[in-house]
Amino acid sequence: MKAIIQRVTRASVTVGEEQISSIGRGICVLLGLSVEDTQKELEHMVRKILNLRVFEDESGKQWSKSVMDKQYEVLCVSQFTLQCILKGNKPDYHMAMPTDQAESFYNSFLEQLRKTYKPELIQDGKFGAYMQVHIQNDGPVTIELESPAAPTDSKQLAKLEKQQQRKEKTRMKVPSESSRERNVPRSKNDPSASSGAEGDVSSEREP
Repeated sequence: MKAIIQRVTRASVTVGEEQISSIGRGICVLLGLSVEDTQKELEHMVRKILNLRVFEDESGKQWSKSVMDKQYEVLCVSQFTLQCILKGNKPDYHMAMPTDQAESFYNSFLEQLRKTYKPELIQDGKFGAYMQVHIQNDGPVTIELESPAAPTDSKQLAKLEKQQQRKEKTRMKVPSESSRERNVPRSKNDPSASSGAEGDVSSEREP
């Protein structure tokens, strides 16, 4: 799961000619869901977004307060293009969660945001719609968040390392075909045992 967080003085979403949501000061969240996302990634991202310290405190100290600390608003917009992988210059979206799964997962994300914060301060766009997102970035401040990758099993990692070491040892012990050929003494009667290099016909000439 990926999210682009922008600190804003205001932001809104328009579909067609209708403005469907808007916020004042707070954060705008562009959220890209991955095919690998689970409830664990969802909870991690909600926690990070709401506790990200991008606002100043009462004394003016920067990076001290979160959107929850300041009781500001949140505008969340689903954006599958964050899961883009470039193939040359062409965007590929096979890592984005399929639409039939993504809508219910995105709604669960919004529900978790509202449950953790104040429902009336959470706004969103319209899933799957062609939207105009108007963002007045404050700063500008833009931060990219990504849910952590699944931890590698230490036992499995150690096993793979041992297998690789065994392969390396085997490769060092077993001589190659070319080296075996070089080490085999050639008979005087071997027609190929010429003093000349391969392809050199000087040894075949009459004296």
